[in-house]
Amino acid sequence: MTTTFPDKTLLPDDTASLRAAARFVREHDSAALLPLLLPGLAGPDLQALAGHCRFAHAGLLLFPPDADSLRAQLAFCGLAVDTPSHPSVVVRERLARRHGRDPEELDVRILRPQVHGRHGQRRAVEVFALTVPPHSGLEPIAAHERAHQHEAHLAFEIEDPEPLALRGLCAILLRHGARPDGGGYNPHEDGTVLYFTLPADTACDYGRLELYARGDHRDTLAAHLDHPGHAAHADDPYDRARRDGRPPAETLLHLLTGAWTTQALAASARLGLPDVMDTATAYRTEDLARLTGTDCRSLATLLRYLAMLGAVVQEPDPQPVQEPARESGQERGQERGRERGRESDRTQERFRLTELGALLRADTPGSMRSLALMYGGPFYRSFGGLDHAVRTGRPAFDHLFGESHFDHFARDPELGPLFDQSMAASSRMFHPLPGHPVVTAAARAHAPATVVDVAGGNGELLGRILAAHPRLRGILLERPHAVAAARRRLDAAGCGARCDYRAGDFADVPPGGDVYVLSRVLHDWDDDRCREILRHCARAMPAHADLLVVERLLPTDGSPSLATAWDLHMLCNVGGRERRADHYARLLADAGLELVGHSPLPLDAHVLHARRTAAAGAAAVPDPVTRPS
Repeated sequence: MTTTFPDKTLLPDDTASLRAAARFVREHDSAALLPLLLPGLAGPDLQALAGHCRFAHAGLLLFPPDADSLRAQLAFCGLAVDTPSHPSVVVRERLARRHGRDPEELDVRILRPQVHGRHGQRRAVEVFALTVPPHSGLEPIAAHERAHQHEAHLAFEIEDPEPLALRGLCAILLRHGARPDGGGYNPHEDGTVLYFTLPADTACDYGRLELYARGDHRDTLAAHLDHPGHAAHADDPYDRARRDGRPPAETLLHLLTGAWTTQALAASARLGLPDVMDTATAYRTEDLARLTGTDCRSLATLLRYLAMLGAVVQEPDPQPVQEPARESGQERGQERGRERGRESDRTQERFRLTELGALLRADTPGSMRSLALMYGGPFYRSFGGLDHAVRTGRPAFDHLFGESHFDHFARDPELGPLFDQSMAASSRMFHPLPGHPVVTAAARAHAPATVVDVAGGNGELLGRILAAHPRLRGILLERPHAVAAARRRLDAAGCGARCDYRAGDFADVPPGGDVYVLSRVLHDWDDDRCREILRHCARAMPAHADLLVVERLLPTDGSPSLATAWDLHMLCNVGGRERRADHYARLLADAGLELVGHSPLPLDAHVLHARRTAAAGAAAVPDPVTRPS
């Protein structure tokens, strides 16, 4: 196929593909496009993806004979001819691997000419351009790639590329038939791409999807490439690097330093280091040491480690300090001069906070500082007794501290609030819950409905539900100190007037509600205690009521999951466990409840929907003035 320009110059079908891509970008938006790419995507999953992912561009690979021809193609398609370009890393390596070429001979550039959506949204066409001069040895590559369109894809940019949320979005794509298909980190633009092959029944001509996250997310990338569903294409340089890999001893050594990572992040939070930095400005080490009251040389060591983790970025000093002059013939003086120069260089190093590191600030939305302090504090100490937990089946926390973590934190005026804040740090998993069909049905009911949040912590989840649905009322059941914190939070959110508070335990579940919520409660307990908690809920629930249980579900296929990590955490610190969906179904059945279904949430969480069984529904509803036993 050829495309005729007004001056009758014939250009290859690259131009037609470019025009089609630009038209596609102009006409589609995220909410409408995602169900076309992933048939069956709906409900909370669609809301989670559409809420976090912005349709950013359509990508394609072009093969202009020279730079002028590429500019002519852009102009003909109504795209800016002066669009800046930078080197490709990912696509160049994929092409080199696919065609057995040296990457150095493939000059692949990336351009992103701007395109506006129907409502003015700023988008782009991502053009990968490999210059192929006429009659060159690169023409077979161009012919093959035009025929197979390996690099054609649609891209969605993550609005808030927080690592755990990014993994949760990947998990949603996998559950709906997408398959990992490579990716990489491009240091030229400080961005991470994750590619997926779309399901065969996708209602779109594009067969690949890209998630783009600003910043360095190579930990998420490694999990993406290590996923059992990954195609392990021979053309993917990151698969090749993983197969070639480190020696086992080196790999084990890296794994054994995981404790250092935890403490480095926790120490950063304790010292208040992220709070005196920002993502726009690079600060000298000596200035950061002064602001945090730390030793300059030691802080430089910590900052370099944090840079390796991606929490900060080291930037060159615009005015490097010259090494002191040395007197010839005096070796001792020379060495002192060299040492002074090295120390001066350390104090002049400059570091800037990344978006990942900003999550450790106390004042940032979605802060995870409290979680870092918990994992680097009491929970870190208890993991030193993991072998005790594995030997005895009893929590290491109880063994080391002499009491359960619930009792220990409740008595400590600092740890108690910190623990409640750390629980709220993972509140991203709650984003889709106000849109759950059970909640929206209650909000549309003729009479005002009531949502009962059992062991609702500081009211984070209940507040989200009430804020989204002004006709709903709420009841929060918690320990006395947590009730006080929840009351302050919900009052500040403007929902306090529609909420009642009950101080008590699981035996005090208030009757007569329409929707009951158990969020991250059951995983704290063994099966017998879970049955007891669920029976209290079932006795309080009217026949028409629904129960929503928020938990992480262990995968049935052994695939990587945050639930597997949290299962070890629960063993060591709480004595509870994560479970599979069928395990929860049995516990619910033992309590007279039936699992209706479950749907995924961010951060590898799920919401399980249960109702009373027919036999339980026929039983008498507890009298409102009688406390269920």
